[in-house]
Amino acid sequence: MKIAFVGKGGSGKTTLSSLFIRHLAAAGAPVVAVDADINQHLGAALGLDEAEAAALPAMGERLPMIKDCLRGTNPRIASARTMIKTTPPGEGSRLLRVCEDNPVYDACARPVELDGGTVRLMVTGPFTDSDLGVACYHSKTGAVELFLNHLVDGPGEYVVVDMTAGSDSFASGMFTRFDITFLVAEPTRKAVCVYRQYREYARDFGVVVKVVGNKVQGQDDLDFLRAEVGDDLLVTFGHSDWVRSMEKGRPPRFELLEDAGHLALRRLRTAVDATYELRDWERYTHQMAHFHLKNARTWGNERTGVDLAAQIDPGFVLGENTVESPATLPEDNSRMTSTA
Repeated sequence: MKIAFVGKGGSGKTTLSSLFIRHLAAAGAPVVAVDADINQHLGAALGLDEAEAAALPAMGERLPMIKDCLRGTNPRIASARTMIKTTPPGEGSRLLRVCEDNPVYDACARPVELDGGTVRLMVTGPFTDSDLGVACYHSKTGAVELFLNHLVDGPGEYVVVDMTAGSDSFASGMFTRFDITFLVAEPTRKAVCVYRQYREYARDFGVVVKVVGNKVQGQDDLDFLRAEVGDDLLVTFGHSDWVRSMEKGRPPRFELLEDAGHLALRRLRTAVDATYELRDWERYTHQMAHFHLKNARTWGNERTGVDLAAQIDPGFVLGENTVESPATLPEDNSRMTSTA
């Protein structure tokens, strides 16, 4: 199951995504956590110190390797150079699973020990001085989009992505890559504006959006959110001494999180698991092709010098039963039984 946390800057989406990751790990679920925010704070929210967080390998810096791995033996893709962030998989492509070892995880993921379990953490990498004036952040999040495009995940497996703030994810098709999107909203007009913008953009693509109220301090805050977002309001979080300690770098054992927090996290997981029955792999694959063609026409064909529409395999549908060509499977492609 693929989950996105989005919201206005400062809404607390990184904090809540880290709490949800901790909740899943404590339950023994396999988790891949991805920090796709321009401000890279998820590692710290999961307990890494500054040096450990800074040492995490950046997916954006390993994009050529990721492309070369994912194209596998796909005859429609001549080289990694001709792949762009929206390139979809086809026959012969290297597909990824949550519970496996593979070259992408080897290069980009690091295990993070949490109460009750271990999660894999991947980061896009920060926006550096060398990027200023010459690159946009989508050059880094493109690695995440390719990862999601080639990922085959099933029930009880979780990929949690902390997205960049606001509606910036609509610059590509990545917003359609998730089973559910949790929009973290404070009880403010600005936060509600971001919600309405997100809902408007996502409306025509079958994107499931639920609002997670944060920093809700009383009935007036709750009434405000209910009036503004209606039935999309799934759950709310209020003041938490546990979270305050975590943000100071001194988190107590996760089991000591307040009961209200544990209850809210269980409701989030229930909502995630319920979306599995709504999953439509054919629509998912079609949306990949739709945004790939759009990007190809807009800039991709000119950038690569080839007709990127030819990369779309019309007979291919990504799904849990999709079988890769044996030639694309590395020797270490055994499924893991732990959450590491």
